[in-house]
Amino acid sequence: MAYGLAHTVSLRGAVGHLIDVQADVSPGQVGLTIVGRVDSAVSEGRDRVRMAIINSGIEWPATKRMTVLFSPADLPKTGTHHDLALACSILAANQYLPDAELDDLLLIGELALDGGVRAVAGALPMVLAAAQRGITRVMLPETQVAEASLLPGIDVIGVRSLAQVVAMLRGEEVPWAPPVPQSSGGTLLSWRGEDRLDEVDMSDLIGLREAKYAAEVAAAGGHHLGFSGPKGCGKTSLAERIPSILPDLDPEVSVELTALQSLAGLLDPARGLTLRPPYSAPHHDCSKPSLVGGGTGRVRPGLLSLTHGGVILLDEFPLFRTDVIDALRQPLESGEVTVARGDESVTLPARSIVVMASNPCPCGNKGLANGDCRCRSTELRDYERRIRGPLLDRVDITVRLNPAMVADAALAPLETSAEIRQRVEAARQRQSERYRGFDWRLNAHVPGVMLRKRWPLPYEAQREIDQAIMGSHLSRRGGVRVHRLAWTVADLAEVDQPGLQEVQVALRLRRGDSLPEHALSRRAG
Repeated sequence: MAYGLAHTVSLRGAVGHLIDVQADVSPGQVGLTIVGRVDSAVSEGRDRVRMAIINSGIEWPATKRMTVLFSPADLPKTGTHHDLALACSILAANQYLPDAELDDLLLIGELALDGGVRAVAGALPMVLAAAQRGITRVMLPETQVAEASLLPGIDVIGVRSLAQVVAMLRGEEVPWAPPVPQSSGGTLLSWRGEDRLDEVDMSDLIGLREAKYAAEVAAAGGHHLGFSGPKGCGKTSLAERIPSILPDLDPEVSVELTALQSLAGLLDPARGLTLRPPYSAPHHDCSKPSLVGGGTGRVRPGLLSLTHGGVILLDEFPLFRTDVIDALRQPLESGEVTVARGDESVTLPARSIVVMASNPCPCGNKGLANGDCRCRSTELRDYERRIRGPLLDRVDITVRLNPAMVADAALAPLETSAEIRQRVEAARQRQSERYRGFDWRLNAHVPGVMLRKRWPLPYEAQREIDQAIMGSHLSRRGGVRVHRLAWTVADLAEVDQPGLQEVQVALRLRRGDSLPEHALSRRAG
């Protein structure tokens, strides 16, 4: 019996599983059998691999029976990136490659019929999964070397063809091969992109003291926001500036986000790891898979995951489709998106700050001084019904904007985003120290049970929340969110523990009521 073993990775969402590709070449009925719960893309690899080996000038074991097992056998394997490992396991079983060279080597790449190695989506999460399991060498398409090199401590080898792979593993002179084509995925229209918001600043907005404070609290604690108000009152402008007051991403979040971008085929390796919080504003006609993830075949991350650690604006929120609105409940509550299809379930991180903006009526004129709202009562009811109660209960902060807020400009100095970001960073540092050793980073992520157990409120502050619940002004879920908000208000004010005053501010933020002057004028340091 001749046996060969190579290593690759199977992705389920953003989670990678190390796969052993075991090949046996022995006398028997001629043919190649692939087993181990593989999909059609992997099964079709038998033809790509056979022609790639033959066209690379290497002998194909045409008179032998070949059996290849993708292990563990109970894990679904999808994608064409298994081709390179499949080819190398067969060549090792046929005594053409030394087994020792494949021991700690991860192989990623799709094979063309001429033996070329093509780029694949998701290389970064594959390399990350392999590194976590002790593999320190990776061989993958040349164009993805920069992407894989984003992870330190990994020996990354770029190749153009199967012939080059074989020569390197056999210790022979590496032949020339034509350049590997770039991946066909990615964003082609980048004229708007991220650069459009690089120059915006909070100092651009006159007035809006309460709305700016609410945005600062949301940024400091990772809380979701709901903006409502007539057209032209600054909802979109304020939401676009929230990323400017967010600090750089934590290293762990940066790697997670960059891996998600790689999985979606949107990663630009030249930019390195994503360090700044992302921002997106999908159109209200977007589909559910585009927002929360999914699709046919390979599961792709949606915009909620691709803005992990950043801000996503759902402008004209009542105009979103009902299935999209309902699909937001899980990510707003848990910070994760689970896509289940048949016997496969994929979970993707989605801890972004969700900002929902809506008008008071379909035409947007209601509430304006000279507004001429002609919406019929039935239209108003249908419009308001689109925003479901259970969904609104998951929004931490409500802000009602109106044009009169510009009049408070004299009371509020025009602070820059950099000045506000300093307070946000200080508040997040307090949270980082408080939650050291736990699985969460920000107040908005703390489970309610742990919040009450380890970081309870003083009696009079908790009583304020309980009275609001008993008076049906607040749900139990809302009470937990007010508790979290109170801690963020305290962190911004550099108070060791929230008291009655911080809880009262949190309740007002939750309900969208006017804020007291002491909250608006208090500044750390």
